[in-house]
Amino acid sequence: MSSPAIRLSVHDVGYDHPDARRLIAEVQAEYVQRYGGPDSSPVDPMEFQPPQGLFAVGYLGAEPVAMGGWRRHDDEHPQTAWAAPVAEVKRMYVSTAARGRGYARTVLAYLEDTAREAGVRWLLLETGSRQPEAVALYLSCGYQPVPRFGYYADRELAIHLGKDLTAAGQAAAADQPAAAGQAAASAQPAAAGQPRSAPPGR
Repeated sequence: MSSPAIRLSVHDVGYDHPDARRLIAEVQAEYVQRYGGPDSSPVDPMEFQPPQGLFAVGYLGAEPVAMGGWRRHDDEHPQTAWAAPVAEVKRMYVSTAARGRGYARTVLAYLEDTAREAGVRWLLLETGSRQPEAVALYLSCGYQPVPRFGYYADRELAIHLGKDLTAAGQAAAADQPAAAGQAAASAQPAAAGQPRSAPPGR
C-alpha cells in the first residue's frame, strides 16, 4: 500500500474500467458482511457516461483505493422530481487499508463539483444504518434526510440523504449549525430490516 503522505489523485474512468470493477467487487463483499447480501439495485454502466453521469476512481500512486460515481435521474421521476435537476451518488467506497485519511471526503467533493458543473442541483444517495461511518461522513458534508426513493425505499435499514448543491442551498445549510445533529437523529431507522445498499467505506 502506498504511503499515507501521497495525495489521492481522482480520475474519471467509467463504471466498466478494470480498477472500478475491482473496487466494486470489494464493496459488494462488504455489503454481504454488513447486510447479508450485495447491493441489488439495478445499475447500467451507461448511466455513468457523460453527460448523464460520471464514475471516478481515486489512486494512491498507481493503486486504486477509492471510487464513487453519480447518475442523473429523469426530471419527471416520481420519487425524485421534487429535486430536479437531480443525480444519485452510487458506489462510494474506500478500501479498508486506505480508510481514516479523508479519501472518502475527497471523492465526495469531486463528485459534488463535477455534478454541479454539469447542472445538477441536488445530489441524493442511499446508505444504511449498518454503515455509521458513511452516515457520519455525509451529515458532516451537509447532507440531510430526504424523501425515500429507489430500490430500497421500503427497507427499514435504508437511510436516504441529499444535498442542495446550489449557492443558495449551501448558504441555507451554513445558517443551521444544529442541522447535522438533527439530521443524525432523523436518519436513524428502526432496527431490524433487510439487506440494502449503501456508500463509503461505501
